[in-house]
Amino acid sequence: MHQLRFRQVHLDFHTSPDIAGIGAAFDKRHWQDTLRAGHVDSITCFAKCHHGWSYHPTRVGRQHPHLSFDLLRAQVEASKEIDVNVPIYLSAGLDNVMSSEHPEWREVDAGGRYLGWVTGLLMPGFHTMCFHSPYLDYLCEQISEVVRLFPEADGIFLDIVSQGQCCCRWCREVMEHEGLDPTHEMDRLRCAELAVQRYYQRATAAVRAERAGLPVFHNSAHTGRRRELLRFYSHLELESLPTGGWGYDHFPFAAKYCHLLGLDYLGMTGKFHTTWGEFGGYKHPNALRYECAAMLAFGAKCSVGDQLHPCGTLDESTYALVGQAYAEVERKEPWCAGARSVADVGLLSSAAVRRQTEVESPADTGAARVLLEGHYLFDVLDDQMDFARYKVIVLPDDVPVDETLRAKLEAYLAAGGRLFLTGGGGLRASGEAFAFDIGADDAGPSPFQPDYVQPTGEIAPDYVAAPMVMYMRSRRIRVTHGRSLGQVHDPYFNRTWQHFCSHQHAPYQPEPSGYDCGVLHGSILYLAHPVFTIYRAFGAVACRKYVTRALDLLLGDGRTLTSDLPSTARLSLMEQPEQGRYVLHLLHATMSTRGGSLAVEGSTITGRSAPVEVIEDLLPLHDVCVTLRLPRPVTKVTLEPQGQPLAFQHTPQGLRFKLDQLLCHQMVVLE
Repeated sequence: MHQLRFRQVHLDFHTSPDIAGIGAAFDKRHWQDTLRAGHVDSITCFAKCHHGWSYHPTRVGRQHPHLSFDLLRAQVEASKEIDVNVPIYLSAGLDNVMSSEHPEWREVDAGGRYLGWVTGLLMPGFHTMCFHSPYLDYLCEQISEVVRLFPEADGIFLDIVSQGQCCCRWCREVMEHEGLDPTHEMDRLRCAELAVQRYYQRATAAVRAERAGLPVFHNSAHTGRRRELLRFYSHLELESLPTGGWGYDHFPFAAKYCHLLGLDYLGMTGKFHTTWGEFGGYKHPNALRYECAAMLAFGAKCSVGDQLHPCGTLDESTYALVGQAYAEVERKEPWCAGARSVADVGLLSSAAVRRQTEVESPADTGAARVLLEGHYLFDVLDDQMDFARYKVIVLPDDVPVDETLRAKLEAYLAAGGRLFLTGGGGLRASGEAFAFDIGADDAGPSPFQPDYVQPTGEIAPDYVAAPMVMYMRSRRIRVTHGRSLGQVHDPYFNRTWQHFCSHQHAPYQPEPSGYDCGVLHGSILYLAHPVFTIYRAFGAVACRKYVTRALDLLLGDGRTLTSDLPSTARLSLMEQPEQGRYVLHLLHATMSTRGGSLAVEGSTITGRSAPVEVIEDLLPLHDVCVTLRLPRPVTKVTLEPQGQPLAFQHTPQGLRFKLDQLLCHQMVVLE
C-alpha cells in the first residue's frame, strides 16, 4: 500500500491567459523558507490547469502564453532540496484551451446545449470535455509527457473525473455501436459510464506505462464509493472543505468508509474562508487546527488547499496559518501512523447499496450525524464488507435488501449480530415487504404526513411526555409477536386548501392510531419513520434522542465507550496493533453559522451568497469523564503528545478516567 506523508498542501494554479508575468516573482529560497514555516512535507504542483495551460515546456499541450521559464521544474527542484514531496496535478475533465481549439470535443446534451460547469457561450468559467472524444487521446499524451519529463514526481493527481449525459458525435457513435438509444436517459447514462471506464483505463495506463509504481489519484465526487474503480487508485484524497459547502460532518463520514478500503488516504480541506479559487480568503487558525486534528482522529493524513498567486510567490500569511496546524500534526504523527478503527456499529451506506450517483444521501448524512453526536464508535460499510466485527448493523431509511444481502445479514444475525432498521431500510428490493421478521405486520406507507409518535419510556426523550411530531411519512406497522416501542398518533387531517389548522400541520388526535412507532423482536429493532432523513432535514434534538435511546436499547451493555461529552464533541478510538496500544481521539470546537443568503450586486459569486459554518473560538471542556470496555487489559494511560501520565481506575463498567481539560484535540493513549 502506498504510504502518504502527513502534512500536504494542494497548490491550485488555475491562471488566466490575460494575466502577465506568470511565475515572475518565483524565488527558490523564499519558496523553501515558506514551506518550512508551514511544516509542509508534500506539495502538489500544477502541470496543467482548468484553463488548459501548461506550466512547463511542452510538445503536447499549450504553455501559458505569459510564462517564460519552466515553473514546474523550478518548484519541483526547490521542494526536493528540502525533502518535500511533489505530486503533479493535471486537470482531466476541464480544458478551456482545447474547448477553444476543438469545441466539438465539449460535452453537449440531447438538445445540443453544452453540459458541465458552464453551459452558455458568454458565461465565465471552465468547459467540460467529453472522454469519448479525441480529447482523451490528447489528455493521455499530456500525462505521458509529464511523467517522462518529471521522473522525480511523487505521484499524479488527475482532477474532475466525471461524464454527463453527452450526445456529441462520438457519444452517439458509441451508443449506436452498443445498441443504446440516445433518446433514452438510461442509455445516455450507460454511455457516460462507458466513457468514465474508458478514461480510468487509459489515463492510468498512461501513468503506469512510464513508471509502473507511480502513485495516481483520480479526483471524483464519488471517490471510494465505486469499488470496481479502486484498482486504478494508489491512495485516496477526500476533498471536504467544511466552509465550501461540505460542512464539518462530511469528512468523518467519508473517512469512516474509506478507512476500510485498504488504501491510505488524505483528508483535504482548504485555507480559504469559502472554497477553491478564493484569493485573499483566510479561515481562522483555530478552524484549521481543528480540521487537521479531525483528519488524524479519523485515520487520515492531512492536505490543505491553497492557490498560488500568478506571480509565483507563496503567501506567507497562508503558511503561517498552515504552520500552526501542521506543527501540531507533526508532533502527533507517531500515534497516528498505521492506526485502524475500533467500532461497535456498522452503518450500511444507503448510497453504496443503491449505487447512488448523487453526491449526498440524506439518510446517510442524517445517520452519520446522529452517530457522531451520540458518540458511537462506528464505521461506514458497503454490502461487500465484512459485517462480523460489529455488534449492530444499521440500515438507514431507504436501504433495499436483495437476496444476496439478505443471506449475508441472516448469517450475521445467526452469529449473534443485531439489526437496527428505520423507515424503508430493510425492505425487500421490490419495496413491498420486509426482508426479515420484524415482529409486526406491515400495512405500507402512512397516508398522513406528518404524524406523531409517543414512544415507550425506555426510548422516549427524557424531556418529552406528549406525542412528538415526525415530519416525514412513516410505514404502518402493527406489532404481532414483538415488543411495541410506542404508538403513532395521526393528525386530524393532512393540510390542504380544504382543511388546515394553524400555521403548519394539524395537531395530533388524542387517541392512538392503532399503529406502532417501533418494534423490538429478538435481535432486530425497527423504527417506522425515516428518522435519519428527518434529522438531516430538520435537526430536531428530540428526534435524535429518540433514535439514540432506541439504539442503546438494542446495544444493551455492548458500547465500548461512554462519556459525558456534549453533542458538539467528536471522538474516535483507533488501535495501533504494532505498538500494542489504543489511541482515543477527543475533539471539540464550537461551530457557528456566519453570513447568509444574499444577492450582492456586482459580486463575482455565482448566484446568491450562502451561510458558512465556521470555527473561530476554541472553548475548553472541563472534567471530561470517559469509560472504556476494552478486550485487553490496560497498564498505562498517557496524554499525548504531552507525555503526561493520566490516572485511571478499573470499575465494573470498565476502565474509567477523567480529563481535567479538553481543548480542541486530545489523544489519550492506552498501552
